[in-house]
Amino acid sequence: MSSASSFDFLLKPIFVHGFSASLHLVLLLFLSLLWAVNRVKGTGRESSMKTLKQRKVLWYNQTLACCVVVSAFNVVLFLLSCFCWYRNDCSVVKLVILSDYVVKLLAWCAMCVFLHCQFSNSGGQMEFPFLLRVWWGFYFSISCYCLVIDIVLFTKQVPFPSQYLVSDVVSVVTGLFLCIVGFLARNEGAKALLQEPLLDGDSNVSNGINLSRKRGSDTITPYSNAGIFSILTFSWMGLLIAAGNKKTLDLEDVPQLDSHDSAVGAFPNFKNRLESTDSEGNGVSLLKLVKALFLLAWKDILTTALFAFLSTVASYVGPYLIDTFVLYLNGQRLFNYEGYLLVTAFFVAKLVECISQRHWFFKLQQVGLRLRAVMVAMIYNKGLTLSCQSKQCHTSGEVINFMTVDADRVGEFCFYMHDLWTAAMQVVLALLILFKYLGLASVAAFVATVLVMLVNIPLGKVLEKLQEKLMESKDKRMNATSEILRNMRILKLQGWEMKFLSKIIGLRNVEEGSLKRFIYTNAISSFFFSIAPSVVSVSTFGACILLGVPLESGKILSALATFRILQGSIHALPETISMIAQTKVSLDRIASFLQLDDSQPDVIEKLPRGSSDTAVEVVDGNFSWYFSSTATLTNINLKVYHGMKVAVCGTVGSGKSSLLSCILGELPKISGTLKLCGTKAYVAQSPWIQSGKIEENILFGKEMDRERYDRILEACALKKDLEILPFGDQTVIGERGINLSGGQKQRVQIARALYQDADIYLLDESFSAVDAHTGSHLFKEVLLCSLISKTVIYVTHQVEFLPAADLILVMEDGRITQAGKYYDILNSGTDFMFLVGAHKEALSAIGAVETGTDSEQSRSEGLEGDGGLESAQGNESDKVEDVGPKGQLVQEEEREKGKVGFSIYWKYITTAYGGSLVPLILLAQILFQTFQIGSNYWMAWASPTSADVEPPVGRFTLIIVYLVLAISSAFSVLTRAMLLSTVGYKTGTLLFKKMHSCIFRAPILHT
Repeated sequence: MSSASSFDFLLKPIFVHGFSASLHLVLLLFLSLLWAVNRVKGTGRESSMKTLKQRKVLWYNQTLACCVVVSAFNVVLFLLSCFCWYRNDCSVVKLVILSDYVVKLLAWCAMCVFLHCQFSNSGGQMEFPFLLRVWWGFYFSISCYCLVIDIVLFTKQVPFPSQYLVSDVVSVVTGLFLCIVGFLARNEGAKALLQEPLLDGDSNVSNGINLSRKRGSDTITPYSNAGIFSILTFSWMGLLIAAGNKKTLDLEDVPQLDSHDSAVGAFPNFKNRLESTDSEGNGVSLLKLVKALFLLAWKDILTTALFAFLSTVASYVGPYLIDTFVLYLNGQRLFNYEGYLLVTAFFVAKLVECISQRHWFFKLQQVGLRLRAVMVAMIYNKGLTLSCQSKQCHTSGEVINFMTVDADRVGEFCFYMHDLWTAAMQVVLALLILFKYLGLASVAAFVATVLVMLVNIPLGKVLEKLQEKLMESKDKRMNATSEILRNMRILKLQGWEMKFLSKIIGLRNVEEGSLKRFIYTNAISSFFFSIAPSVVSVSTFGACILLGVPLESGKILSALATFRILQGSIHALPETISMIAQTKVSLDRIASFLQLDDSQPDVIEKLPRGSSDTAVEVVDGNFSWYFSSTATLTNINLKVYHGMKVAVCGTVGSGKSSLLSCILGELPKISGTLKLCGTKAYVAQSPWIQSGKIEENILFGKEMDRERYDRILEACALKKDLEILPFGDQTVIGERGINLSGGQKQRVQIARALYQDADIYLLDESFSAVDAHTGSHLFKEVLLCSLISKTVIYVTHQVEFLPAADLILVMEDGRITQAGKYYDILNSGTDFMFLVGAHKEALSAIGAVETGTDSEQSRSEGLEGDGGLESAQGNESDKVEDVGPKGQLVQEEEREKGKVGFSIYWKYITTAYGGSLVPLILLAQILFQTFQIGSNYWMAWASPTSADVEPPVGRFTLIIVYLVLAISSAFSVLTRAMLLSTVGYKTGTLLFKKMHSCIFRAPILHT
């Protein structure tokens, strides 16, 4: 008896609320003590704000919001209890309950204040206090105990106020959240160290413009250190979303990717796996490429497969239980609380489906971006190592297409990766549900589904062929476009822009033919697959009528829900098949590109630095750009010692540049040996300049050595040019140095080579782009001073630079016909004498300039002489207009901030046919939804609730009306798809022509 009475006492409200009040009183005292300790320590608000901004616990905001909600809830409970008991007699139990509510209210309000103070003032608090987290654990345990008591009392049919149950449910949910925050997610703040501002730096800097370098490189995405709860709820994105809510996000606000997701970390792994699959050395095939991609991301692929499995299974819980739910609503209950159990099952299934589907899609997009990054890196890396013959197979436009279109297609395919097997799984689950409720009639559903699947085979082949033709025409158009845009300045100066614009439009028209067939084929396929679910459902219900299976409302609703889910998979099949076809074409193209031959790795025999007195040695060398043709360089024998200056001269086409290419290792070797000792630097005849600052172009990744840097600027005659530029060497130049003259670009290129401090310098007509005086200055200061101890091999047509050479090579028809010092071979009476004689007039003209234009020398060297910037006084106003508001020659592209206005959407909608087809598209969509809802409503209304109820219409009428509604719905889809394809095609064509017309009619920016 004593044990029973003790158990009854534990169930009484006075014990539960008394214990709860005691627990909250302990919390109140603990928080008061912590507040007093912090006051005694005197932690300064101003000094700690900066610390906490870097070291704030990730879950403070969510926890604080939770405490505020609980406090407000306790206020409501207290007021309701006072109102309900106001007119009743007072009792000890009621006083204890009211006291419990009061203590709870005070304790939770104190916790709100405490957390707010910790958020604002705590000096580097890394996690919640240990005792506070222990209290949260006790609170969750007591809340669960109270909820169990409520359930026990409810099962015993003991009357008690309903607010008890509501309060205990809220307490359990709150306690569970606090336990997760306190014990599972507490270390995330220590790892992420993220707080507004999102990235390290001074928050007072507007939009972080001045800190872009530091912030972009020092901050890693919080996803890399997020805990399981943060990943599950995507709360690791909270800080970035909060920052975007306060201001417009810039690129600097976005943290850097983790090494696992970046191309820097993923590309070496992918390259190693691709090489391991090609152990036989037969080249990259489609199968090997797919295998390497799978091995790179197989863990994530299996993880997403698990999420896809959970989402697919959970999505069919609803259709499986609909018939049971309908029977419950009709009064056929199997046990007590069946309704609660059904509702809980619906909720849990939908929750699992939602969470697993979100992570399924997120991880697939993550994998897709990673695969796209490694494919772009692989294609780019391959382009750098292609042999000369291989470069003839693909133009630059085609290579750009590989990186932009084909690599992007591989990344997009990841989103459809699991669609085929999940569709098959959905068919199996759907057939099981249909067999449970419709019996043998499900066989008809299976046959109809198989027929729908078989339609994919010819459809996929048609789409694949259309995709191949589309990509071929796109390659031709992209190649022409890139070539024309690269030489736009020349076209505008010659007045040829409209002629070449018509050429691009013509190639676009050819591409549009393939594009039109492709999109209309997709539209027709959408019609077939939109009618497919209706065919399956009509076949199933027709089989039910023939087999005598009773059609009750619950079974029909369950079957319709099953068909609706199955409809999504069948609808997605055309897009999936199309994506598979496009991806296969893209992978075939990429694999064929990766199979191309690389440049010969054994052309050069590299010797360790300092191991030989010879810098360059060629013995019996025969080289050719094309193996099938005659040799470009024949019987080359050359020996260059360290520190020598070697000049290469000859007529046009004699093989001078090919000789430098041979030393660089770019010219394929037929026979002979080529040895190289030391590092090399190459200055091409056509300057290569990066977009960016002049300083960045010169340093080219090297650390700044100010003294050497200034010497190089002086030697390359760049000082005066930099004085004219508004920001000096910090001036941002345009793409490929378009804002600089030819001479300036050449001198920047020479300065870059000098700063690399190589052992061997190869100069190919490096002084031809500058005037005579600047060329003489460069030759004296660069070759004879800065490179006095270096090995220099320079190609030149300027005879005045030959006497200073230690060795002169005379080239003719790919052979070295003469070699020696200037006067030795000049007096030999051979071809070199005639070559020098042809330049006598040029030499005399140069001498006249040297003696007659000394007053204009400075202007020739720095400004006009090499086509550089014009006189500062004469064009000062022009410079101010060109440099823009911040003084830079190149300004950042302007962009709108905020949401996209309605006018933009309206302009896009009305581009094609003035928007006249848009109402028809909306009407087709409305009709589609109307027929869809109408067909489901008809089946639910016309079916009896049970077998003993007389149906309102006959069975054949039921099927005929449903079939008419389904066919009408399918034709609405066909109309919508055809109209959308027409509008999209026309809009894209018009926008293409307008954008190209704007580019070709844009004025030239004179600098």
